[in-house]
Parts: sequence; structure tokens; C-alpha cells
Amino acid sequence: MMTRVHLDRIASSTQNAHLDREVLLGREIICAHGYILAVRLLTDKSVYNQLEDVYGRLIPLRLGDIIAGTLGSRRALKGYAGSVPKNLQPGDEVQVLNLGGVLGQCEAIHPDLGPPFNAEVLGAILTFPPAGDRVGTPATISRNAIPQADTLESAVPIVFVAGSSMNSGKTVAATEIVRGLGRAGMRVGAVKLTGVSLRRDALSMLDAGATIGLTFNDAGVVSTNAEDALPTAYGLLNHIAKTARPDVIVAELGDGILGEYGVATLLEDQTLMAHNAALVVCTTDQVGAWGAVTLLESRFGLRPTLLSGPVTDNAVGCSYIVNNLGIPAHNARREHEQLIATIRGALDARR
Repeated sequence: MMTRVHLDRIASSTQNAHLDREVLLGREIICAHGYILAVRLLTDKSVYNQLEDVYGRLIPLRLGDIIAGTLGSRRALKGYAGSVPKNLQPGDEVQVLNLGGVLGQCEAIHPDLGPPFNAEVLGAILTFPPAGDRVGTPATISRNAIPQADTLESAVPIVFVAGSSMNSGKTVAATEIVRGLGRAGMRVGAVKLTGVSLRRDALSMLDAGATIGLTFNDAGVVSTNAEDALPTAYGLLNHIAKTARPDVIVAELGDGILGEYGVATLLEDQTLMAHNAALVVCTTDQVGAWGAVTLLESRFGLRPTLLSGPVTDNAVGCSYIVNNLGIPAHNARREHEQLIATIRGALDARR
């Protein structure tokens, strides 16, 4: 038996499914990453109370809103942690784990955010293929997804932007790099390769002038991990190279180097790192700078091209990095010209 509902909000994590406001729901729920549910909010919140829609807008949520979200996991140091429940049926409760509408069972909260939105499961959103299937199949973000790949076919040089943790300035740096290289006459592709579903960072790079801006969500992945990060990255980079033909790709690595979203898997892959034209590392303080440089050199054999992030907000952090680590330090908010000059120098050195 199917139920028809009107969606008040459609989360950005569902975008591959191209949902309408009016949807039909089934009672049988597949409890796996990427499947899309309709849920009704059972609580109100005064902080972390928005949802990113498929257009990238952040919209406030209220008690009673019916939203379309995507089953998935999250392992955020400065956010919620949760996973996909083993079983679900209409009437059960799940939590909204992030701004992109990832749904799951919350296992850990962050004191600054309070408890997550609690939501009643209404059912699995159904899609109806053009062939005329009247029964419908559970909607999933694997539909219309960019294929993952076992090999990297792209030869485009990559500027990687990594960080010691989330909220360390990676997106600010990546956006300024896109803007600066674009103004220098280069065609710049942009991608966020790891993290949990949210389009905000890719949209920021598009706004800065990227010719294309993708995330792992475009490859049908809700949140990356050590197993799927590499084939997802290969698939996205191949797609960008073929469709946009950029001169360079700026790739943000969401979360931290030691997080659980597969950043380390990418950094240790020799095929991927063979296209590493520059490695920008963002961190918040001197300890983070020292730790990131030490870890990258000892474990991955990589030396950052430059450091950025809040540690470079004034001369104290910059002088430590330059004098003690021997690496350039440029603040992405204040030192645009120096930042881009260093990146262009690294790109020129590969030619």
C-alpha cells in the first residue's frame, strides 16, 4: 500500500533522485546508505536548525515539517556521529545528522549543537522508472550517479586542500585558490572528495569561478570512508577531466587527515599523488601545523606546498611555520596574491 505526501523540504543529499514535492511512499524500507526516506520532525531546535536544499539554500526547519532525507552515517569531531539503523519501519524514529539531510541513529552529540532533530519515519520515497512501473522502487542517490572507477584516467594536475580537522579553513583556502587561478586565465575544476553530504563547499568554489563543482554525493555516496573514497575520487576526477577539460583541479579533502572519511586512503595512493601539483594544509594553531607536517612527511612521504587556515591569521603563527617548519604560510583571507603565486609556482614546476 502506498501513501501520498507533500514534502515541505527536500534535502540536498537527495539531489540525484530529482524528487518532486508530491511523492508516494512505500512501507518497506531498505536500511542501507543512500536510500531516501520521508520523515516528519518531532522536535524544534534553536541552533543547527537548518537544512540545505537541492539549490544550496539553508532553510530553517520547524516541528512538523516533512522532509526528504538520505540514510547514511556521520563521524564528525565537531558535530554529530551516527549510523544507519539495522531495521526501520514507518513510525520508528531517526535523527537528522547534518545540514545536508543525512538520516540515521545518532550515537554522539556535540555540546555546542544540542540534541539533533528527532523525526518520525513516514516511509520510503518511491520512484517510478519511465518504463511504466506502477509499483515503484525505493529511491536512492545511486540513481543518475557519476560512476566510480577502478583506474584514474585523468592526467589533470591537482591542487589538494587538506586540514588537521573540520572547520580548519579548507573551504576558504580552496575557494580563493579557484578564484585566483581562474583570474590568471586557467580553467579550474573543483571537487570535494571526502566528507558527509553537503553541497555548500562545492557551491562556494563554483561561485568563485570553477567551471564545474562536484562532491562525492554526485557519485552516489552519502559519506565517504576508507573503502569507497578512492574509487569515488577516481570516478569524479575522470568525469571532470572528460566533461570540463580543466587546466587544473582543486580538490578539497573534507574532515581531517586522521578522520574517518578516507582522507588517509587518498593521501597514500601513489597513483593519485602522482598528479599532486600542490598540497595546501589548513590548521588552527602551531601544534596542528607541526603535527600535520610531521604526519604527512613520516606516513605519506608528502611535504605541504604551503600552510593556511586560522594559524596564519596573524604574524605569530606565520613566523612559527616559516622559521620552524620551513614552509610558506599564507592567509587565504588576507594574502591572496602570495597564496596564488606559490600555487602557480608549484604548477609551473610540473611542466
